[in-house]
Amino acid sequence: MILAAEEYNPVMPHVAEIIIGLIAFLLLLWVLRKFVVPRFEKLYEERTAKIEGGIEKAEKAQAEAEQALEQYKAQLAEARTEAAKIRDDARLEAETIKAELRAEAEQEASRIVAQGEAQLQQQRAQLVAELRADLGRNSVALASRIVGESLEDEARRRGTVDRFLAELDAGADGAGARN
Repeated sequence: MILAAEEYNPVMPHVAEIIIGLIAFLLLLWVLRKFVVPRFEKLYEERTAKIEGGIEKAEKAQAEAEQALEQYKAQLAEARTEAAKIRDDARLEAETIKAELRAEAEQEASRIVAQGEAQLQQQRAQLVAELRADLGRNSVALASRIVGESLEDEARRRGTVDRFLAELDAGADGAGARN
């Protein structure tokens, strides 16, 4: 049964297999270290550089965006200030125009009132002259009937009418002063 002990053990490999496996493993390790690892390192460095470059680009873009936002906010504030100034100027100009139009309207109204008063004075003077003439004719006609003589003489008639009207004006002024 000693032979049975030297028989093949499936758990323990042969020494030759161990040596060949060790040589193959060392050869594989050398190939990996010589060719594959440098290539992985190079790819890793490139990838790291790309990522870092992307981060730098993103940070740069973000900084530019923030700068553009600040510039936009400044322009917006400036535009609002300018709009407020324009609005205030427009209000002031509207008030000025309103005051000018009011002054012009008041001047025009004063002119119209003065013109109306002058026209009324003229019409009053014309009416007074017409009334005096009518009153004079009527008075002369009435006096001619009462007196029985003709008062057709123009100079006498005018003198009589003027004297009569002067007496009426004096009486009206005296009555107005007493009241």
